[in-house]
Amino acid sequence: MPRLLQAMALLGMLLAAQAVSAQTLRIAGDAWAPYSDVSLLNGGLSTDLIRTALGRAGYTAEYEQVPWARAIHGVSEGRYDVLINAWHSEDRTRIGQFSGPYLLNRLCFLKRKSTDIEYQSLAQLHPYSIAVVRSYAYSPAFDNDAELKKVPVASFSTAVRMLAAGRVDLAVEDEYAARFALSREPDEVRKNVEFVHNSLSENSLHILVSLKNPDHEKIVADFDNAIAAMKADGSYDKLFKLHGL
Repeated sequence: MPRLLQAMALLGMLLAAQAVSAQTLRIAGDAWAPYSDVSLLNGGLSTDLIRTALGRAGYTAEYEQVPWARAIHGVSEGRYDVLINAWHSEDRTRIGQFSGPYLLNRLCFLKRKSTDIEYQSLAQLHPYSIAVVRSYAYSPAFDNDAELKKVPVASFSTAVRMLAAGRVDLAVEDEYAARFALSREPDEVRKNVEFVHNSLSENSLHILVSLKNPDHEKIVADFDNAIAAMKADGSYDKLFKLHGL
């Protein structure tokens, strides 16, 4: 009898393991090169890191690239299980659970070369219009400063083109993402803008797992453990090199 019970327990464990390995997560995000873009190698650095970590944790990830606002709404409704490339904000804790940080972004302002705008404090920027991408969270201080003249736009490409054309005074974006995007803009855009000295902030990147998924706590724990293991065995750094970062 004890052997039968042991066999049944082992079978139960195997079935549970198969159920976990078979679980498919619907992950979503917007095009934000070089971190996420279906046209890039393995969908970009973030997408590659997240898929690899989830795969090592026993999940299958199906990625859908959609506008950012749609991705956020989809996670809130449970249509998507995971939002990639999420900066932490209190509002988002109402729709999902954040993982630990898996990447770090350096947020920078851009200005036209013909202007002499400097940045030491947010108060210095109150006279200027700043293009921001809708639904993005930048930093608590920036997001909550009601005196900043923020102009919502659909994408950084729109923001930097408005900047070059003189329709706004500043744009803000992650440094690597901005450099990547600028390399693909027309000369009249690329040659007329530059980074402002001093960064706005350094923001950690997380995945946000929908609270509608009953396993959200486990998914976050599994992801965090997998990222830690990847850092320990060197596969994390290898992915950075693979993507040229």
